[in-house]
Amino acid sequence: MSAPATGRGGTVPAATAAAVSAPGRPLSSAVVVLSTVVAVISLGVGALLAVAGAAGYAAGAWVSPEPLSPGLIGAAMVGVAPGLLTLGRAGTWEEVRSLYLPLVVVMVGLSAVTLLNAGSLRVAVGGPLFLVLFSLGWVPVVGALALASVGCLAAQYRGPAAGPSRTGPVPVPVPVPAWSRPLLAVLGSGWLGIGAGLLLLPGFWSAFVPWTVNRADAQGLGVWALSLGVGVLASLAEDDLGRSRPALRAVPAVAVACGLLLAVRASDVAWGSGGALSLLALLGGLLVTGATGQLLLARAGREGAGRAAPGKPRGEAGPDA
Repeated sequence: MSAPATGRGGTVPAATAAAVSAPGRPLSSAVVVLSTVVAVISLGVGALLAVAGAAGYAAGAWVSPEPLSPGLIGAAMVGVAPGLLTLGRAGTWEEVRSLYLPLVVVMVGLSAVTLLNAGSLRVAVGGPLFLVLFSLGWVPVVGALALASVGCLAAQYRGPAAGPSRTGPVPVPVPVPAWSRPLLAVLGSGWLGIGAGLLLLPGFWSAFVPWTVNRADAQGLGVWALSLGVGVLASLAEDDLGRSRPALRAVPAVAVACGLLLAVRASDVAWGSGGALSLLALLGGLLVTGATGQLLLARAGREGAGRAAPGKPRGEAGPDA
């Protein structure tokens, strides 16, 4: 047990001293601004794709055989947006990287998928005017956000390696429970493996998707699966629920948004297949991971507040004594 620190006013509890002196790389304002921009765009575009998918319309930037794939991409965009909007509350890079790194994967991945499947874009094959215009705007916006996300990441690491938090002391670490680490490793590896397979070998892995997809759909879904795997494994590597707080807000929202769309379009899914069961298990894992992490954080906060509150000495008389 660490000894208490001593200051002008006397002795400071060890937990408080650790919180005040914990180092961290200062969070770049560029990361915060970009995350906010992506969140706002994701809410608008994602809601459009998800609502259209739920209504039975494939409103993506490329031609899709069924509405479920672009709808799920939109649902994931909506789900991750609230977590991105909270990054500005953090003071250090360590508190946001488990969500920002998956953001870079999504932006760069979607940009690459768009370029690789340029022949399937609505602007190339034609169709309803709204979808052609949507596709025309998708290409430069996703490309610009991909470049900006990588540039902001580079700017973050060009800054000072350590410094005090800008928004307050760094919280006392809340380690990931030992019993959950193997489960998180399996969950993250599952998403990572499926995402890599769909992205790199869409012709083979698309057969395991429990609805009809084309190459662009498979790779677009693969990018999101890959980013979820990166986020889960990054949170496991952090081994600090406080640092993973933004990711813990995002993953259950993604699971709920995608689950609702799957429920609405249940008739499009081959529920008896192994792919459908695997998808439900992975989405359930995200939901449980996020909910459990937030509960553990809340309990640690209550316990910390209880230790910090000054206790009344035994035998002290109350005001009515």
